[in-house]
Amino acid sequence: MSWVSERHLVAAISNAGGFGVIACGAMPPALLEAEIAATQGLTDKPFGVNLITMHPQLDELVQVCLRAKVGHVVLAGGIPPGPALRAVKDGGAKLIAFTPALVLAKRFIKSGVDALVIEGSEAGGHIGPVSLTVLAQEILPHIRDVPIFVAGGLGRGEAILSYLEMGASGAQLGTRFAASVESIAHENFKKAFVRAAARDALPSIQLDERFPVIPVRGLVNAGTKQFLAHQAATLARFQSGELSKEAAQLDIEHFWAGALRRAVIDGDVENGSMMAGQSVGLVTSVQGVADIIEELCAQAAAAIAARGPWEG
Repeated sequence: MSWVSERHLVAAISNAGGFGVIACGAMPPALLEAEIAATQGLTDKPFGVNLITMHPQLDELVQVCLRAKVGHVVLAGGIPPGPALRAVKDGGAKLIAFTPALVLAKRFIKSGVDALVIEGSEAGGHIGPVSLTVLAQEILPHIRDVPIFVAGGLGRGEAILSYLEMGASGAQLGTRFAASVESIAHENFKKAFVRAAARDALPSIQLDERFPVIPVRGLVNAGTKQFLAHQAATLARFQSGELSKEAAQLDIEHFWAGALRRAVIDGDVENGSMMAGQSVGLVTSVQGVADIIEELCAQAAAAIAARGPWEG
């Protein structure tokens, strides 16, 4: 949700009764500080900040959040490093982490994490290999110490309800809100979401195991096809001796540099990175944030009402 989950969308979600989260992404500390202040100017409701554990200035970003009195910090993109974890806890903020497996969930809880997110491979952007359906069955029945939020492929209230009944405390949604009225994403970006089907959101493909490609789910476009051709060409240059292994890997990784911004901000939906979850097939129109949340709640309530009175 980098470039998308910024002050306007975050404030709109929190004001509508949800919990908005700023996606820090690659922001430097000064930019994050300004984004937090701007968000606080648009809402007096709680919101959080998502920090990437691999960010070279992670410790400084944590301090920015603490100085601004951000109540919840989400550490994503890897195992939270000890210093950052302790800094968040010592600073009085709640710490949320992503867990891809039960064993790590237990480890995080022991280290002091206040809540967990389990995100299935149906999600948009960087993904793991396991679906939410399986992760939920593996983790939810066994963790009661902290709240757990489910994510990945969620687009209707009935689905959220089913995970709440399994023990989840809430749900994290990205794709539907990325295409909302309040999202600053380019109109081309939103229109592509409305047109897309679930099968259009696929993970990036790795051609050679010697050159790892981090799986990223997004809408297939000219850019994704060019990426395959670029990998093949780079592989040929490596095999011919023109490029070292390190140079070839770097060349592959640099292909998508700036591609998310090109799609989200510039509206280049053909060559940019169109990160989207499989729930993109459930995006049928550009709705306001409050309408999306109201619709999700109404769907869940209707599912409960349809069961009729319980007879024990």
